[in-house]
Amino acid sequence: MKNVQQHEFKRVWLITGASRGIGALIAEAALADGNAVVATGRNAAAVVERLGTSSALLPLALDVTNEEQIRLGVRVALEHFGRIDVLVNNAGFGLLAAVEESGDADVRRMFDTNVFGLLNVTRAVLPTMRAQRSGHVINISSIGGYQAAAGFGVYSSTKFAVEGITEAMYTELKPLGIHATIVEPGYFRTDFLDASSLLVAPDEIGDYAATSGAVRKQALALNHNQPGDPKKLAAAMLRLADAPNPPLRLPMGTDTLAAIAAKNAFVAQEMETWRELSASTDFPA
Repeated sequence: MKNVQQHEFKRVWLITGASRGIGALIAEAALADGNAVVATGRNAAAVVERLGTSSALLPLALDVTNEEQIRLGVRVALEHFGRIDVLVNNAGFGLLAAVEESGDADVRRMFDTNVFGLLNVTRAVLPTMRAQRSGHVINISSIGGYQAAAGFGVYSSTKFAVEGITEAMYTELKPLGIHATIVEPGYFRTDFLDASSLLVAPDEIGDYAATSGAVRKQALALNHNQPGDPKKLAAAMLRLADAPNPPLRLPMGTDTLAAIAAKNAFVAQEMETWRELSASTDFPA
């Protein structure tokens, strides 16, 4: 494969789940900003159909659950562009169900993509970033990665895992000149609530009608009426990549900002209420 001189481009991005949705918009924004993009998806033809062709674009078929395919893809990307500066772990999907309604096969498939897939890609890219002593790993979490909600409990658990992984990476990679950031989108007007991105458990338990059952109905009403503008989110990702000292955690959208504030207040209040019992478990000083 032809090697493209890396100095032609501002940075080289590798984006998973780039054939549609937020991933495709981030890829478009990065290309328009003078970057090279390795845009990956399960189907490379779908990436080309969405993003077109360009000397700055390398479309790759990449299943994040297939470690051999990931290693090959990273090797092809490096042969083509010479480096990887920004990794965006975006591939993932959701599950709408009460925790008890969440079937084992669906849960395992979601963890395979949202958590183990993210780890697979990150492990494949980090040796290059460590050798460069530079890079930025951006892991797409969710409003549900900070505050879980009825109907999205198991999906939120995958994003809680992403947040824990990224918090540790932030500390581990910082001395090596590599940044790690958790991006937490709220509800953005994408296809996330469509059947293409969101599994809905087929069996409903009546006792959850007022909680997760209500969320099922709300999700249908909210689909394609979400408050967040995905193009503005994509533009914000460029500002994040340009920041000399990027944050560990970047909420996206006023709904996420409100959810984080509400949870922080709840945790603080509950901790104070139970402080005496919490503090009673130490050995005497």
